[in-house]
Amino acid sequence: MKNHSAASIALSVLILCGLGPTAVLRLAGARSADPSIEIPASDDGLPGAGPIRRYDWFRELWSKRRGDWAKRVDHDQKSLVFLGDSITQGWGDDMAGAFPGVKVANRGISGDTTRGMLIRLRDDVLALNPTGVVLLMGTNDLEENAEPETIAGNFKLIVAELKKHNPKLPVVVCQVFPSSETKQRPANKIKQVNELYAATVRHEPQVTLVETWPLFANEQGDAKEAEFPDLLHPNEAGYRKWAAALRPILATLDFLETKDDDFTPESGFVSLFNGRDLTGWGFRVEKTQEKQAAFDGKKTSSDGRYVAKHGRLVVTTPPEGHRVQQLWSTREFPKDFVLKLEFRATPNADSGVFIRKPQLQCRDYPLAGPYKKLQKYRPQDWNELEVTVKGNVAHCTCNGEVLEEALALPATGPIGLEGDSGQMEYRRIRLREMP
Repeated sequence: MKNHSAASIALSVLILCGLGPTAVLRLAGARSADPSIEIPASDDGLPGAGPIRRYDWFRELWSKRRGDWAKRVDHDQKSLVFLGDSITQGWGDDMAGAFPGVKVANRGISGDTTRGMLIRLRDDVLALNPTGVVLLMGTNDLEENAEPETIAGNFKLIVAELKKHNPKLPVVVCQVFPSSETKQRPANKIKQVNELYAATVRHEPQVTLVETWPLFANEQGDAKEAEFPDLLHPNEAGYRKWAAALRPILATLDFLETKDDDFTPESGFVSLFNGRDLTGWGFRVEKTQEKQAAFDGKKTSSDGRYVAKHGRLVVTTPPEGHRVQQLWSTREFPKDFVLKLEFRATPNADSGVFIRKPQLQCRDYPLAGPYKKLQKYRPQDWNELEVTVKGNVAHCTCNGEVLEEALALPATGPIGLEGDSGQMEYRRIRLREMP
């Protein structure tokens, strides 16, 4: 934010921090005398590169929030820490109750840059010995004309410090949200930053990347006013979508949904997945489709991609970004049958369900397609697939809406679940053979 008047700076504080005039005046006199939580006077000797904001309003806010956090270090131990800027700060101290039962610590500071977050990482995040860290950062660097490579360099240092602190610490990286060129945050620059972030965490198994940019972007790659009224900060609807995008990942990391799914199949249906382990499922040799490995009694496939957890069969996000893998039932199904299952996809996730071998695309349909016009699809929530096979033809629906009227099938074959990109979960997989 450059060349602002005193009035506009005060207005920014009011908008970004949700403070009234009295609180702003009180904040102005609340600057800490502790140099460890002050913004350093110069860049000399500081880690990282690029902009560090030193506007008066930002200095006051930085000191106030960090001073308050310094008093809560013991209280906030073992929290799931959210590190970010005004978008994170605006979610509130308890993230608006979006993750019930999870101990969270909001470490967002309005206006902060990636270099600022790197500087305060040790005291604001690592000192809490977090159980996990959720990162959203970089938009303010763009307003300060930092190049994507500089932003990604700071991000890389932050990830490295988190790994050094705890090599098993779960780290969830959210792509930079869309904004607008009118906010000095053009879509092409945000895309470049997100591409560099993805390259940084590729092959990092402890880091999960969530595709939050396509979740919010319009056709031009900018934020939608319905969710970002000022084209920068999400409103309540935007925060709900962000929470929904994170919940499946946090469930896989055992922060949420830690109780077993209590489900009994309808009369005549038999479960193909017992909810506890991968019994009845395995990998096959690609060329021959002969059984290669069955995972009876095992909770995880040999490559770690498929995980049985609390009634869910999770196809985890591949560290490579994209990696095709297929898990097959050890049974084949030559008779007519009805297959039912529920699936939940992270934003833009790509997967598939194989019916005797042909693939029915199973994805986050509104973003990844091909069925983008479904009216009943529930993004980042559970949806039901129902497949009715008669002879060599399958009729396939999602929440009652037709996906395929007549998918051609061979005479027999197994059921398969594919993973490609993003995280996909399946549950309540059951089948009823017809006489």
